[in-house]
Amino acid sequence: MANKSESDRTDLQRRSVLQAAGIAVGGSLAAAFPSAFAQGTTAKAGTGQALGSIGGRLRGVQHFGLTVQNMDRAFEFYTEVLGGTEVMRDGDFQGERIHNTLLTDQVIEANARKVNPLTMGIPDLRSGAQRLDVRFIQFDNVVIELLQYRDSTQPAGNGNAFAEPLDHMSPAFPRMMHICFHIRDEVDFNQFIADLEAEAARRGMQHVRANRVVTVTTEQERKAAPLDANSNGITEGKSNGWRLIYCKGSEGEQLEFVQALGPVKRVFDGAREARQRMVSGL
Repeated sequence: MANKSESDRTDLQRRSVLQAAGIAVGGSLAAAFPSAFAQGTTAKAGTGQALGSIGGRLRGVQHFGLTVQNMDRAFEFYTEVLGGTEVMRDGDFQGERIHNTLLTDQVIEANARKVNPLTMGIPDLRSGAQRLDVRFIQFDNVVIELLQYRDSTQPAGNGNAFAEPLDHMSPAFPRMMHICFHIRDEVDFNQFIADLEAEAARRGMQHVRANRVVTVTTEQERKAAPLDANSNGITEGKSNGWRLIYCKGSEGEQLEFVQALGPVKRVFDGAREARQRMVSGL
């Protein structure tokens, strides 16, 4: 690791870059969760929430983090396939301070279970036996952070990951999360999914597979499904105008792609505008 003065400068630069990158994020969560923000707006407007409150001290979501098995492959997917741009990269993080910052709760849990932390997939950043590398990728309204934990002997970028990837990735598991990408209004959703899968396959990213809205039980059937089975368009109820599909990313992570048109688009836009008015009044 760098010496203290170099580390301080790096930390200051990192904070400045991430703060700048996060400025545009504030309205994005209102678009993602309109009902939650609509309720929050009423409560905050009615109570006059002060700037010193918990919510009043937030600027929104700065980034979503994703631990990956292969950093170079994931970086290629999120930049060259999905079109994000690199904000910065850093790495070889190790030592007691970063170990405690990231892993204290996991170490406590291992101690409570009376097991070696390594058996729970907890890396030893304290001694430097394992290291952490990160890369930040900017999209229009949010940053995604890719993280890779590796043994100190493994090369950064394409070395073996410290822990094996999770096998069970059902979105029904509590604590499971996903990253949702918003497709532009004018884009043909079904063709986008077909093009995404083709481009990922061309790059050897075999995990990138979208679901279909028709019942299929084999990979051959999934591939043979008609183009209009690539997305689910909702035409009634509160979600009228919403179109979506779930898809796996290059590391097997859970992704979602959506369009919000018609009535539901107006709900999202209204929630975002209400949120911006509320925040500007704090």
